[in-house]
Amino acid sequence: MTEYKVLLFDLDGTLTDSQEGILNCARHALVTGGYPVPEEDVLKSFIGPPLLDSFQGLCGMPYEEAAAAVVRYRERFSTVGLFENRVYEGIPELLECLRSAGYRLAVATSKPETYTLRILEHFGLLEYFETVAGCSLEKEGETKADMIRLAMHRMGLTEEEKPFVLMIGDRKHDVLGAKECGLDCAGVYYGYAPEGELEHFGARYIAADVAGLKALLL
Repeated sequence: MTEYKVLLFDLDGTLTDSQEGILNCARHALVTGGYPVPEEDVLKSFIGPPLLDSFQGLCGMPYEEAAAAVVRYRERFSTVGLFENRVYEGIPELLECLRSAGYRLAVATSKPETYTLRILEHFGLLEYFETVAGCSLEKEGETKADMIRLAMHRMGLTEEEKPFVLMIGDRKHDVLGAKECGLDCAGVYYGYAPEGELEHFGARYIAADVAGLKALLL
């Protein structure tokens, strides 16, 4: 494996299991807006992609209604949903080992940065990361690639250092965002990807669980 020096972590489905909070907030946004709630398998597709895309693509909402649904979602998420969450077993120990091994660590997530910081602090993970790059509540249309670029910019990384940067995530959006930025991606299957998704979209490495990710990196 390439000797990577910088590791960029996704949040949902990679560091924490946030399914309960995300699904509860999606249900809240739909019910309070008078929309039917789809089956749980469909709701699970809300985990990872930008919310605006999910309300439009999964629920068939036009742009204006999807934007209003995002507001309703965040009303609940900002007070209750962000802590309906848990850290995957073995993640704190992994981060400690990676830091001790000399890796530079950061988070690149499509979740709003303000919520991401609160979640990481709440679970005692914030100390491990040099920077946290997440979406802005004021901007629309930010992509995973935008968050990867933001993390790299904040870390002062150059084009020449890209071969030594690895994105780690659980969905196709992490793989595609890494590719757009010229980075390799390690996909993890303890998150929310359906079987075969990560390979199909070109993840360079695959880990079935946290132990497998540790073995890959150390």
